[in-house]
Amino acid sequence: MILEVIERAATQSTPEIHACPEQGLLRMKGDSYPENSFELFGPVLEWIEALLQQGRALQLELRVAYMNTSSVKAMMDIFDLMEDAHGKGGNVAVRWYYDPRNERVIEMVEEFKEDCSFPFDVLPEDI
Repeated sequence: MILEVIERAATQSTPEIHACPEQGLLRMKGDSYPENSFELFGPVLEWIEALLQQGRALQLELRVAYMNTSSVKAMMDIFDLMEDAHGKGGNVAVRWYYDPRNERVIEMVEEFKEDCSFPFDVLPEDI
């Protein structure tokens, strides 16, 4: 399967998404509270699954401050795919950048990180 580059501009309720298979990079930036999270995240999950099945590395770079419940579920699905790949020796990692003035996002990210055994960096965003 040939993986395509995914480019989605941010909207008021969805993050900007950039996925580059050549770099093994998936970037999301912006808040995520879509009306239909499956419509937004379904193709992203398929892309990740295909990339990892090919034994390729994945660097997930996030700058997301707010997520609704369905977006949190989708993110957990992404992390489950990454955890499975990591358990099989795959090269996966997360870098989640946050605004240090936003304590709520720090708590959310730390909760995600607790369930992951792969490299997961939580880094303050330069303001």
